[in-house]
Amino acid sequence: MNSTTPDTTAANTTVHASPYGTLPPTSTPAMRRPISLPRLAEMHQRGEKITMLTAYDATFAAVADAAGVECILVGDSLGMVCQGLHSTVGVSLEAMRYHTESVVRGMLRSQSTAWVIADLPFGSYQESREQAIRSAGVLMQAGAHMVKLEGGGWTTEIVHFLVERGIPVCAHLGLTPQTVHALGGYRVQGKSDAAASTLRQNAHALQDAGAAMVVLEMVPAPLAAELTTALPHCATIGIGAGKDTAGQVLVMHDMLGINLGKMPRFVRNFMLDASSVRGAMEAYVRAVKDGSFPDNSQHAW
Repeated sequence: MNSTTPDTTAANTTVHASPYGTLPPTSTPAMRRPISLPRLAEMHQRGEKITMLTAYDATFAAVADAAGVECILVGDSLGMVCQGLHSTVGVSLEAMRYHTESVVRGMLRSQSTAWVIADLPFGSYQESREQAIRSAGVLMQAGAHMVKLEGGGWTTEIVHFLVERGIPVCAHLGLTPQTVHALGGYRVQGKSDAAASTLRQNAHALQDAGAAMVVLEMVPAPLAAELTTALPHCATIGIGAGKDTAGQVLVMHDMLGINLGKMPRFVRNFMLDASSVRGAMEAYVRAVKDGSFPDNSQHAW
């Protein structure tokens, strides 16, 4: 190389910083096989705990994916933690589409191995099966692998209709935030014999309709454990439902200790002993896998 020829070796090997906290243009090699519905079923059958966290944007979704979280829930909880609403009722289908696309774009520029679940928001599936499949189509086209809907009884027909048409469904029983006003607030569900019986009936009906997962929110731990055993084809995902469910989910902001309100009883702040967000998420995955979180004496009823 003569003195007049510029040396481009350093330029060719330098990894340039990405401005404004954006993700790099190329992804790192995946550290695991992509999570699929059959893989989740296999985990459920062999008793391996399933981990799930919410995420609403590209960066946090990519970090959760890299941290080993199996399922990323684009939850309508974004209405409260991102939009400042008092409940999830005001979240629109368009908002869910936007955040689902953002999450998927982030994952595609990272590991891109997590299973993405998107909430069907209030008012987007209650009218009819046809409305439900149109709404689900919006979220699936945005990149979701599965949709989640709340409630039992009347939702069974909708779940069956969607699953028959190739749309995986996660159900949601117990405290259903979209109907929090009808429930009288954020209260534990299934405490009485009658309420527990209804919850059991709804859970079995949803499994029979084809729901592959069911979130059990603020359900007494003994009832959640019973349902987990009784539902071999529908993985129970607990949030405030004790340690014996097939998996766990938390709102990401809660487990990072940045909840602006009162921290729910079922939450553990994983940032307290972590040096980074990714470290906190990795600690959450380890704790769910080894059974140390949740602790029924602290995080359940």
